[in-house]
Amino acid sequence: MDFPDQTWPLALSGTLTLPLASASSSPGTLTGLSLTTECNVDHEGYSHCACLSGYQWNASVCSHHQACQMPHNHRPCGCLVFSPAEAGYCQLLPPAPGTLSPNSWVQTPGSTLNLTLVKNHETTDLDWFLRPPGSPTPILLQPGTHVSLTSSPGQAVLSILNVSHKWAGEYTCCFEAQGFRWELSQVVKVALQATDVTRLPDQLSILSSTCVGFQLTCCIPSTHLTYTASWSPEEGSRASSVDTPGSQCFVLTVQRCPAADTTYTCELQSPGLALLRVPISVTIIQDGDTTCPEDSSAVTWNVTKAGHVAHAPCPANRTGLVERTCGPDGAWEPVRSSCTRTELLALHHRAWLLQAGQGWPAAEVSQILAQLSEQVAVVSSPSDLLALLGTISLLAKVVVDTRIQLPRRALEALLKTTDKVLDMDTSSLWAPAQAQEPSAGSDLLLAVEILARSLCPRDHPFSFSLRNVRLQTQLLGPASPADYRASFSTQPPLQAHIPRRSLAPLGHNGTDISITSLVLQKLDHLLPSNYGQGLGSSLYATPGLVLAISIMAGGQAFNQGEVIMDFGGTDSTSHCVFWDHHLFQGKGGWSDEGCRVQSARANSTSQCICRHLTAFSILMSRNTVPENPTLELLSRVGLGASILALLVCLGVYRLVWRVVVQNKVAYLRHTALLNVVLCLLAADTCFLGAPLLPPGPRSPLCLAAAFLCHFLYLATFFWMLAQALMLAHQLLFVFRQLSKGRVLSLMVVLGYMCPMGFAGAALGLYLPRGQYLGEGACWLNGKGGALYAFVGPVLAIVGVNGLVLAMAVLKLLRPSLSEGPQVKKRHALLGVIKALLVLTPIFGLTWGLGLATLLEEVSIIPHYIFTILNTTQGVFILLFGCLMDKKVREALLERFCRTQSPNSTISLATYESHVPEHRGGRSEDARSPVPTPKLFKQKYREN
Repeated sequence: MDFPDQTWPLALSGTLTLPLASASSSPGTLTGLSLTTECNVDHEGYSHCACLSGYQWNASVCSHHQACQMPHNHRPCGCLVFSPAEAGYCQLLPPAPGTLSPNSWVQTPGSTLNLTLVKNHETTDLDWFLRPPGSPTPILLQPGTHVSLTSSPGQAVLSILNVSHKWAGEYTCCFEAQGFRWELSQVVKVALQATDVTRLPDQLSILSSTCVGFQLTCCIPSTHLTYTASWSPEEGSRASSVDTPGSQCFVLTVQRCPAADTTYTCELQSPGLALLRVPISVTIIQDGDTTCPEDSSAVTWNVTKAGHVAHAPCPANRTGLVERTCGPDGAWEPVRSSCTRTELLALHHRAWLLQAGQGWPAAEVSQILAQLSEQVAVVSSPSDLLALLGTISLLAKVVVDTRIQLPRRALEALLKTTDKVLDMDTSSLWAPAQAQEPSAGSDLLLAVEILARSLCPRDHPFSFSLRNVRLQTQLLGPASPADYRASFSTQPPLQAHIPRRSLAPLGHNGTDISITSLVLQKLDHLLPSNYGQGLGSSLYATPGLVLAISIMAGGQAFNQGEVIMDFGGTDSTSHCVFWDHHLFQGKGGWSDEGCRVQSARANSTSQCICRHLTAFSILMSRNTVPENPTLELLSRVGLGASILALLVCLGVYRLVWRVVVQNKVAYLRHTALLNVVLCLLAADTCFLGAPLLPPGPRSPLCLAAAFLCHFLYLATFFWMLAQALMLAHQLLFVFRQLSKGRVLSLMVVLGYMCPMGFAGAALGLYLPRGQYLGEGACWLNGKGGALYAFVGPVLAIVGVNGLVLAMAVLKLLRPSLSEGPQVKKRHALLGVIKALLVLTPIFGLTWGLGLATLLEEVSIIPHYIFTILNTTQGVFILLFGCLMDKKVREALLERFCRTQSPNSTISLATYESHVPEHRGGRSEDARSPVPTPKLFKQKYREN
């Protein structure tokens, strides 16, 4: 039957007669007619057929035709487009196959919302949607941190944990049953809480003398609930309401200022709900109160009472609050701002909703990454940076939870954003941001690593390079994958290698293997200086890059496997480490577990071998100078010169000993100096030969060499201390002199027993801890404290010697008549003072520099100076301790310039004479036997 346009409804109101089918047919009467479908034909001949109420296209027809409009998936099929050759009609809907009901129509903030679909028939393709208030389109709900979905043969339950007003709206359950697509909806309301209400301002300070009125505002977000507002107190005030997009604001205009401090309360009431009270404090500044003056430097700050916090709105396009405290003395404190670009906050909120369970992650993650690459250029505050970093971290968690894969364009956007983030200013952006979020750098590393390995398989291989970011990906087949190699032209150059034996087990399930190598430069400087067990508490330097290697197979990440990395141009004493995100209560830290270093001296690289995959780097001690051929040459030449000078010094003493020890002071002075020479000669020889020994705590020879060097070098300084104390005793106790034998015994105890005690204590204390030997050397460890058992006593001795010298100079310059030393003794004491005046500052400067190289960051200049001074101490002793003595020079001249007959030659090695010493007022001989090495073990007796 055909009806003219606009006449068919009227024609259908009466009884219709069917046309005759044939001449022999009996006429029939149409007693009823129900319209199911209304079709409109467009200019191309296509019919847009919409179902009338109670009817719907069945699922089979709907799946083969295009919808009139593009609804979201699984919506009921109400309108389809048919070609000119097709026809069809909607079918009558059967009764609904289930009911949808919430556990409560009005939810309390923080509670759990349960929406239950009770099913009467079998259902398929079930999805949940939420349409928030004011939103034109519904949002897909998926499992997340707040959303939980459960299904059983009889029911399906949607649970929302910890609900807030962000979860209020119309919930819709879409599914397929009985051959049709169904849609059941319920509106859920969520009561507001105080944190949902915005107060403008939070608090207010007003001068009583100039107050002419003010306004207070509280705003609530859009909700399905109806709220009315009232203010208290309301005397002298007028309340009004203002609707804005997405919110409703209640304004109180106070026309008469209060006489004292007053708290105004915005009371929000919704039928059936508890009263919500939001206070706003108003402080009245009286005459005489301490205040902070008005300030309009960047933000306008009104006069504020001392001890109160002033608030100001953020600039345009920013959201947050600006605060400034007025100190108790009436001085403004620094401004605290949480203002963040509105666009960045919106992206962060979208990412948070995706993680919570709202949205379409497969599409929205790529969209957000693309928008972040545009917004990163406008980051200008620590709050902006934290919002951006937080968004990237949330997206990484969404990718892990939903197992989605990123297209190449999305990954490029991420890498561009990361490159610009790593270039951001450290002092003005990164440092304040890390003060608020110490794990910001660690979180960025983890997020970028996760997102980078999530590239779609069809986009492999992929290579990308910027100044701070370099990425290489490779797709290996499941059948016998080859070795994986990657190289990066960084500084230092970097190479990575994964052997075939580590990849072969991953291909057994027949899936491709994707390997991602990501190099991030500058990021290691943004990570906290946290070091795990085994690295100690020392400060380390990193080479400026972090290498992250990831393996994906079958949609899963694999963290086990051997990886070999070559870091070129680094010190062989480096530590191979990885960033462990679980250390230090989740803040992250460097760990060397499962990694070892293998040095390659031929090409000056550090080869790291690790048994797992993650983010790697190397740690170099900030207190260690990288291997320097010039320093090594200077050290060896200096030690050789020092040994030669000490041997010359021994030869000089062999020739002139009987001449230079004419009194007790001279004898004790040269005996101490001779022991200094012997100890330093043995120590330098041991130190020079120590590199030839196998290093490590398991080498007995290496341990012995370190202990001997420690003991002998300490003995050198303790003999210098004995010399200084002998000088002090001679000057201070003129009439209470000790015998030569007793003084010599005390000097031997001080010169050998004390350093033996320090060396033994250091060995017993630090060897069990593994902190006695330095890495790769037969010398004390400067990280664990063993080296301080040497440097500490040395600097203390230098300080004591300095005090003794100062006292001695004053004593000799202003001697008293009764205590002045004899002329010969005075000359001997002057010789001691001259030697100490030169050697003490030199040795003090040497080990002061040595301590500085341990405590400060590496600088090549202190190490050069320390090496030169330390390795030429023997030369200084020869020049200033031996040859500077006038008696020595005269004896040498007499020895070599005087012509003697052969039969009158005196053997200085066997000649012995005695110097009377004072004992109880009697005099001693002035000469003593030459203390050759054989005589050091003899006990001296008093005459």
